[in-house]
Amino acid sequence: MKLSKHFLIIFLFLIGDNVFAQDSSKTLSPLQLVELVRRYHPVARQANIIIEKSKADITISKGLFDPYLKTDIAQKTFDGLDYYYYQRPELTIPTWFGIELSAGIEKLSGNRTSPEETKGETNYLGISIPLAKNLLIDKRRAALKMAKIFRDASEIEKRNIMNNLLFDAIKAYWNWTQQYQVYQILVEAVNVNIKRVELVRLAYKLGDRPAIDTTEAIVQLQNFELLRNQAFLDFQNSALELSVYLWTSDSQPFILAENTFPAINLQLSSVGKSTSLSLSNLVDEARKNHPELAIYNFKLQGLSVEKKLKFQELLPAINFRYNQLGKGYDMLKTVSAPLLENNFQYGLSIGIPLRFSQGRGEYQKAKLKISETQLQQAQKLVEIENKVKSYYNEMQTLKNQVALQEKVYTNYLQLQKGEETRFQSGESSLFLINARESKTLEAQQKLQELKAKYFKAEVAIQWITGALATE
Repeated sequence: MKLSKHFLIIFLFLIGDNVFAQDSSKTLSPLQLVELVRRYHPVARQANIIIEKSKADITISKGLFDPYLKTDIAQKTFDGLDYYYYQRPELTIPTWFGIELSAGIEKLSGNRTSPEETKGETNYLGISIPLAKNLLIDKRRAALKMAKIFRDASEIEKRNIMNNLLFDAIKAYWNWTQQYQVYQILVEAVNVNIKRVELVRLAYKLGDRPAIDTTEAIVQLQNFELLRNQAFLDFQNSALELSVYLWTSDSQPFILAENTFPAINLQLSSVGKSTSLSLSNLVDEARKNHPELAIYNFKLQGLSVEKKLKFQELLPAINFRYNQLGKGYDMLKTVSAPLLENNFQYGLSIGIPLRFSQGRGEYQKAKLKISETQLQQAQKLVEIENKVKSYYNEMQTLKNQVALQEKVYTNYLQLQKGEETRFQSGESSLFLINARESKTLEAQQKLQELKAKYFKAEVAIQWITGALATE
């Protein structure tokens, strides 16, 4: 089963099919939250900067292969004697294969020039070839390869950052939604008890109820008012926690207004409808797509390049250079002249460390880094697989708990209504009604809590499989 952003969208739409009656401009849905976080959150913007920096590193590494033009000009006169004067412009072109091409012209004159130098105007075409060390790879090629690997890794790093950021943001959303739902339940309970107090007072005045019932009704109302006030405080604080993830387009923090409400009604939302989840498929997707595991793959690719580079230290340095020379500045004649017959210059340099101590140590260290990273990757894989199983078990358990709690709430509500019917017939007391009502209220709040936990568990599944930040 392939998990992607489409799964997240479907999931959020299915759980968000019921909204409150407030104006849509005053509600916030999970999809809106995700979009706002992706666009404006500073951490999301920093993740984009990471990618741009990696692209800049590639440009820097490519600069090592840029053609290089230099010119040497020198002149010496002393006591009226012209010792020397020369101009030596040269163009050097590095290639991907470690070979360097060069071309230049020289103009040399004077009475005290070196006998190794050729007077007059000359030109040359040259080539420099490493024959052992740096033949297959060198620092320039390794730097460019590493930069390209880091560019790809930066995309995965961005996914990892966004995966964690969206997970925290959506969890904060469900906490905000739960607190609002609890607040709404208690507001309704307070309103019901206000009416009940009025009815009991009227019944007392008419002589149908004793005075103690008035006190009983007032105490219940005051208790619910205290709970409502605390619930409103919790709702306000959860809104502040959610506001941490909300920013404006001009990078200013945004605080949710008090008249902004969740677009999800937990009382009407059903659980277990987003998708049919298979544990084996989830584990496979986590292995393939979790960004933290993918980052280890790029680390291993980079260490492989480093290992190849360090191996070059175990090879002797053998470099060959050849220059085809020509008189004047006409390089076409120089190119067409036969090699190694006339007008040429070559050199061969050989250097061999007698013990290769540094090379052996660097190469061994590179191999140990690979082994260390492979062990870290294996450990991370086990951790992620266990988290997938843990969140899956939690989700399945919460699904069953929600179903059971819905029955508990329904039964408590029936008991409360039955007690109210008995009270109207004079067979019960206000104390029993209040007790039944408190239990019903507790069951209703517990139901909202379990539903919020379930939706958090579903989001956790998307997080641990790396699907939240899939674009």
